[in-house]
Amino acid sequence: MKKKALALLTATAMLALAACGNDDSNDTNNDSTSPDGGDEQVTLSVASWTFGTEQDYNLERAMIDAFEEEYPHITVEIDESIDGADWNGSLSTAASAGNMPDLFMLAQVPTGLSNDWLLPLNEVTEGDADFDNIPEAVRQAVTYDEQAYAIPAAQHFLGYFVNKDLFEEANLDAPSLGMSLDDFTDAVRSITNINSGTVGLNHPHTILDWYPAAANEDLSWYTYSDESGFNISSNEFIAGVNLANSFMSNDYNYETLSEDQKASFNGEDENEVWFNGGIAFKWDGSYAAGIFGETATFDWDFVGIPGDRVVMTNDFFGIAQSTDHPEEAYLLAKWLSFGEDGFMKRMELVDGEEGYSLSSLPMTTNQTVLDSYFERVPVEGIKQAYENIDQAVVEPVKTVPGYVQARWEAPTGISVGEEANASIAALLDAAVRGEINIEDYASQINELANQKYEEGLQAISE
Repeated sequence: MKKKALALLTATAMLALAACGNDDSNDTNNDSTSPDGGDEQVTLSVASWTFGTEQDYNLERAMIDAFEEEYPHITVEIDESIDGADWNGSLSTAASAGNMPDLFMLAQVPTGLSNDWLLPLNEVTEGDADFDNIPEAVRQAVTYDEQAYAIPAAQHFLGYFVNKDLFEEANLDAPSLGMSLDDFTDAVRSITNINSGTVGLNHPHTILDWYPAAANEDLSWYTYSDESGFNISSNEFIAGVNLANSFMSNDYNYETLSEDQKASFNGEDENEVWFNGGIAFKWDGSYAAGIFGETATFDWDFVGIPGDRVVMTNDFFGIAQSTDHPEEAYLLAKWLSFGEDGFMKRMELVDGEEGYSLSSLPMTTNQTVLDSYFERVPVEGIKQAYENIDQAVVEPVKTVPGYVQARWEAPTGISVGEEANASIAALLDAAVRGEINIEDYASQINELANQKYEEGLQAISE
């Protein structure tokens, strides 16, 4: 549905691209680095919420300086005017004033499309081996009507980390990546012993989002399918909500325990309880692996979600339609994100004495980059997850039109508790808590979610 609805957008955007031209810009794929080879001097502006302050001088700023050393004909200016507290609003103001940064982070790709901010990328990415090495699932997530519009700026796996020692101490097999749904459910139930300060999960809230993708390969996160939109009335979604409710009602989640029950645990919150060995499965992102490695005193691993699929979440760059230097902007995006040269430089900087750390996974299937990365981050479950990365589930919050409304914000007209017009999120939370029966409302939620999806598609195509 996403791809079929956007032919008009693509035609319009391509005309805009042809009109803006790029003068004598360099061929990105030649990667010319000669300081005295006659390259035209170019100045690029970039906006990202990752740069911090100049005084802090974090890894991202160090990467900018390294880029300028690698490409001395390009000067990069960090656009400090784009306000992290109102990112989309600041970009809209810049666009209205004709001051869009050449390269900028996107809070949501559909917002950039509906506002005509984004340069179509097929022309600058064609023939680029680095771009072709971006995982297929990520490239497809930002492709609309066969045209790419965004570039992955960071990448993380989402899923469960497991405390393997807890299972070994209980004479149970420790779960691993690829566990079945039944094995996961049995493990959560078997390991929980509230009186001894052990519980299966940190919280149940993401189960209804990942469960459909684990139960049916035709569905993705929150039942999304590129062909059919949302499928919230499906058996898989209803089963996920009911499993989350079962885990909550049977006290298999730390977050939803009573204060009296939490008194049996060593820690004041779920993070302390996890690090003190009281939680078997902790939902988190791969970005947490560093702190786990530094802090946890038990044997742990990443096990993702049940089944063979892994969930990814990404940040994305967009290149402004108004840029005079699309090839150079793309070259900068590559350096800061998925390109081999840039990511190898990133790891080199992390190895230095400045104390930088790797927060993003490599955004590539390039084996040289992956081997180098896993020398530094030896987490077996994360390494194994890359084996099926092209079939990954991409969390759709930043890529699917209307998703925020369809998952959280749209009012349902249904009264729940003190809310006379509960949002979709409030209604689903009530179902997980057992206050309503999800079967009674799934069709209505599905219709509303797909309405918001269609409205999002329409906003883009117009």
